[in-house]
Amino acid sequence: MEVTVKENEFVVLSISEVSSSLSTSFSKSEPVFARFGSGSGAPELRFGQESQSGADIVINLRASQLFRLGSAESLCISEVFEDNKETGYSRGISIQFKNEEESRAFHCAFEQWKTEMVVQGSPLPNGAVSTSTSKFDEKIEASSAKMYFHYYGQLLHQQNMLQDFVRTGTYYAAVIENRADFLGRVVVDVGAGSGILSLFAAQAGAKHVYAIEASEMAEYAKKLIAGNPLLNERITVIKGKVEEVELPVKADILISEPMGTLLVNERMLESYVIARDRFLVPNGKMFPAVGRIHMAPFSDEYLYMEIANKAIFWQQQSYFGVDLTPLQRSAYEGYFSQPVVDAFDPRLLVAPAISHVINFTSIKEEDLYEIEIPLKFACSVSTRIHGLACWFDVLFNGSTVPRWLTTAPGAPTTHWYQLRCVLSQPLYVMPGQEITGHFRLVAHKAQSYTIYLTLSATVGDMLQTSSGKLDLKEPYYRMSQPQAYSSAQEPNQLLQTQDVLTQSWVEDGLVPVQQPSPNHGAELHSL
Repeated sequence: MEVTVKENEFVVLSISEVSSSLSTSFSKSEPVFARFGSGSGAPELRFGQESQSGADIVINLRASQLFRLGSAESLCISEVFEDNKETGYSRGISIQFKNEEESRAFHCAFEQWKTEMVVQGSPLPNGAVSTSTSKFDEKIEASSAKMYFHYYGQLLHQQNMLQDFVRTGTYYAAVIENRADFLGRVVVDVGAGSGILSLFAAQAGAKHVYAIEASEMAEYAKKLIAGNPLLNERITVIKGKVEEVELPVKADILISEPMGTLLVNERMLESYVIARDRFLVPNGKMFPAVGRIHMAPFSDEYLYMEIANKAIFWQQQSYFGVDLTPLQRSAYEGYFSQPVVDAFDPRLLVAPAISHVINFTSIKEEDLYEIEIPLKFACSVSTRIHGLACWFDVLFNGSTVPRWLTTAPGAPTTHWYQLRCVLSQPLYVMPGQEITGHFRLVAHKAQSYTIYLTLSATVGDMLQTSSGKLDLKEPYYRMSQPQAYSSAQEPNQLLQTQDVLTQSWVEDGLVPVQQPSPNHGAELHSL
């Protein structure tokens, strides 16, 4: 197994064992080497001298901890188990370095060797076992995980996200404007990708940043961070899943970009919550801290006809002599099972939006497995409703400047765009008419959700109901030029959301000072 770390071998001034009964004598006239390796597939640290072959002290990194006693002195505590004995004892080795710089480099190598090897599936110091049956692997099918990490392990996809200046600029502003939250703090970057958020945190004065990344992008992150010498000594890249890795300390702050399409796609929010429970100190901060899914009914005849017309192909009764019509209905339903991802004109919305709040600081991981949202709207126009439009925003609840990142229609477009669930049977509505329904998200093992949507409206004595089942994993990416719409409705009026600042927000201290507007984030293009 190949493990890449900054250093494999160090020369130390001296070592001495805390227990004299186990003392190994080294010559004071020769340097003592400290070598990291993976003997027998296990991570180990070996102390020795060239002239005393076979007299090495070997430390099992999985059962060891390293403590800093001074600027150039450390103590390594290791559990030792003898043959034919179930219990062991602790062995302490004091290490004296030449200077503080070499001490820091040694500590960094120690944690990287220990963590990167542990992630592969061997016993951890606390007795837990990180294997292929981790919580992540139990929830997610292997083929989906393989494609997911392959995708995010490529620089071209990281570049796509970095070039989303609304996204990257808002994160940068949220961190730098809230330096007081990061200064001198330990930060964990969950799903670090290229490492850009870790670098932002270091710029803001973080004491140390642990950048956790499970894909091969971890190697690129190491290169990028190493190329920024003013920051790299305070950042450690750890390759592995947050469900499996071990950290030497607790974090004061978590930072992450766990949002997918409709906020929840890719199910990384669950990993973000798991990281909170595993790594964050009580009352620690999360960037972002809150997410909201916004929903409103829309009317779009162009989009509806575009989807319906895709199934016309299957109406042919003699396609090279073959009747295709037996599959027409299935094809029609298949096209309407795809959520539409694009940037749409906010004037298509026919009622003020409602919101569903997800508080990342308190929600349980299991609560993200199934999300049920009751729908209730007051229609503002006479029209045909073709489905439900959705977008999201997240709050960075910094101590100095709370800041929102929004993907709302009418706002500067992000790489998330917006999402629309189109119903195969439109509803007819009148001004002031009430529209009710349910929006249910059920997680599946392909790292996404099945969407169950039902909308109902009553016209006179007749109840209209339309339902759809959509797979968030298989969207229709519709990146065409926007249509020219003739509606005279005001986008700002239709984008107005219902009040979501409940008493629980006040009690949790999560009261945003301003709501995101359609123009929010425009000033960040210069960042």
